[in-house]
Amino acid sequence: MTALELPEGQWWDWEIMTWNAGALTLAASTDLTYHHGLEVVFSDVGFVQCPALFHHAVFREPSDAERDFVLRQAAGDASLIVAFDHDEQDAAGRALSGLIGAGDVRLVTGTAYRYDRGDPRKS
Repeated sequence: MTALELPEGQWWDWEIMTWNAGALTLAASTDLTYHHGLEVVFSDVGFVQCPALFHHAVFREPSDAERDFVLRQAAGDASLIVAFDHDEQDAAGRALSGLIGAGDVRLVTGTAYRYDRGDPRKS
């Protein structure tokens, strides 16, 4: 797998938006308080190593060691392996990386509000 290519945008803040039954959705924006503009939707997820909230993710090609690790943990069932670096650190101050092993990924763009905007027809 080559590095995940994101659409143009300022994707500074990231969070796990949903994670259930083999599907994982990451949401990204400049500020996740009121909306997000990108969703990275993974299906057939076999392995996840990332914090619930992280910042300034840089997606890259996984190393051979990372690829082998994910395949071992996912029992060889991860045709797509995504690696990324981000600004979060462990308790000792060491940089952390994210890894996701899945069957497929798709990108969804567009503004998704995080609050009830009411019915615009009633304005």
